[in-house]
Amino acid sequence: MNAWFTLALLLVTTLVEPAQPNALAELTTQPPKISSDNSLKNRVDSLVDQAIQQFMGTPQAVGLSLGIVQNGQTQVYNYGTVEKGRTQLPTSQTLYAIASITKTFTGALLAQAVVEKRLNLDDDVRKYLDGNYPNLAYEGHPIRLYHLLNHRSGLPFLLPSHPDVATNANTSASAISMQQERINPRSDFYAELHQVKLDTIPGHRFRYSNTGAQLLGYILEKVYSMPFEELVRQKIAQPLDMSSTKISLTPAEQARQAKGYDVCGNVTASDADELQAAGALKSTVDDMLKFVYWNVAEQSKPVRLTHQPTWSDGATYSAGLNWQMIQSGTNRVIWQDGNIPGFSSLCVNYPELNLGIIVLTNECDRTTAQRVTSMTNQIAKALDERAVLLPR
Repeated sequence: MNAWFTLALLLVTTLVEPAQPNALAELTTQPPKISSDNSLKNRVDSLVDQAIQQFMGTPQAVGLSLGIVQNGQTQVYNYGTVEKGRTQLPTSQTLYAIASITKTFTGALLAQAVVEKRLNLDDDVRKYLDGNYPNLAYEGHPIRLYHLLNHRSGLPFLLPSHPDVATNANTSASAISMQQERINPRSDFYAELHQVKLDTIPGHRFRYSNTGAQLLGYILEKVYSMPFEELVRQKIAQPLDMSSTKISLTPAEQARQAKGYDVCGNVTASDADELQAAGALKSTVDDMLKFVYWNVAEQSKPVRLTHQPTWSDGATYSAGLNWQMIQSGTNRVIWQDGNIPGFSSLCVNYPELNLGIIVLTNECDRTTAQRVTSMTNQIAKALDERAVLLPR
């Protein structure tokens, strides 16, 4: 199975001996403490600060907003800056691209459509497509709707099809490849879809696919006769009071968006809105905490359905409607990350622990996803020793 996830780091404290002259010289050349709004009032604040300072200590780091919901109480921490060369700290209302976390919204919309009996998870995708697509089946086995979000549809990483730079789109290397590709308009998307050739029965082999999520977004639009962004607004954002979660930003909202920086440290040119249901949403840490709480609480039928496995390795790992899940004893960790040129993010839910964490950053290089996961594991364990770590 291809890994969607990254490495955890242990929390390390260092005891410093009384400074000798050469040691003092070394200490004076250490990088300054990153600015933040962390009040450092309690043990949790201090542990969070330790983990984030470690993440922000790398030269490529720019800014970060991190939110925690635990037992219904929320806390937000902001570090760094919204733009290089400025001393403007992010806030709870700073907008970030959330990249592939968008797919969990798409999964929630699919689940809502199932609850409303508009479709079934195991429907043949061709039921919702205009025209003839015999190529979207292999030896009589069709691609089904749920395959589009557990990445076992057999569809390519992106359309137009190209050799994947990395098999896992949730890595910075793959995000870089997305920057190098021009995603075609919808008509070209369908033209390319006719040319797809499956090489195995859908559901059997992992292949990360933005194409699958985009196709599902188009299908949901057809089912509801409504644009994807409006579906997100009516079905998720408005009920949860997430007024800043959207694809298209007003000029005032654009002014609240952090500048994103790519692997070379350059400002990214766009937010890849063409990715639509696969990765086009922007949001704030304040909004995303409401989404996290919704998922942690598991009180909604659509949420519970998105957390039901649609594929399992037969041991501890399973995939839901774009959520990745690991069961350890009675505890679960349910998560999804997102990486796109300029932005990296991670959403983690622990329903049995009444705990959730959201991380939003405005930088994405080859190490960002790994560093975000390591930092989040460190914080989760500090908040609750029972927390299941995101694995390698």
